[in-house]
Amino acid sequence: MSVPPLTLVCLSLATLFVALLPISLYRRWRKPFAFDWRDTVAGIAVFALFATVLERALNDYVLHENADFAQALSNPVAFVIYGALVAGVCEEVGRYVAMRIIARRAPRTPNAPLEGSGLAYGIGHGGAEAWFVGVLVQLQWIVFAVLANRGQLDQHLSNLTMDSVLRVHLILASLSPLFAGVFAIERIAAFVFQVGLSVLMWRGVRAGSKSILPIAIAAHAIVDVPAAMYQAQLVPLVAVDTLYVVAAVVVAIVLFRTCRSERSVARAV
Repeated sequence: MSVPPLTLVCLSLATLFVALLPISLYRRWRKPFAFDWRDTVAGIAVFALFATVLERALNDYVLHENADFAQALSNPVAFVIYGALVAGVCEEVGRYVAMRIIARRAPRTPNAPLEGSGLAYGIGHGGAEAWFVGVLVQLQWIVFAVLANRGQLDQHLSNLTMDSVLRVHLILASLSPLFAGVFAIERIAAFVFQVGLSVLMWRGVRAGSKSILPIAIAAHAIVDVPAAMYQAQLVPLVAVDTLYVVAAVVVAIVLFRTCRSERSVARAV
């Protein structure tokens, strides 16, 4: 089999756009919001530890190693509740701890916008998700597609079982320009949500709110409910993506207005 050149180009462009989005935003906003690179690194580290290590280890135990839990989660409603909560708890606890540490540092720049640390952290956290969950995965499929077009894929996958090789071929056969567009939309929306959740958490931590952690966990869980419902085959993908696009636009508008007002206040002081 082979992947059409148009599909390969679209997938490559979508992957490149997702890869460059957090980098370009960091470079563009670094000076206006007086970013501290340590805040962004903290966001990357928290996602890497709490989402890719702790959350995956918990999911592996609950879904594969514990028969009782796995059986209970075979119920679609239970799976949706678990899937929405586990990401919220793991990521928001990590975000909360990191921002408590960030908040202890003295301001670096006089009259710097108050949302700077939240935005810098959010770009790191959301950028790490964009790369780990999106870019690196799609790069693998791009490589597989190139190998398939050269007739070298089966040789490259010779160490896998026949079922795994067949699965790779089926996924490659399903790739299309539409798939590339859906991938870009989903990753951009996820990035916007992560930045929004980071600003929300930063505002709560900065204000000394004791309820910000459960509020952030609930907000994160609500964001993850549609994706969990799709995984449980309760709703179609088009409905989930449409909802995410609308919600991401709303969050982006709120972030833009909030951060623009913060910059105006900082300049006026």
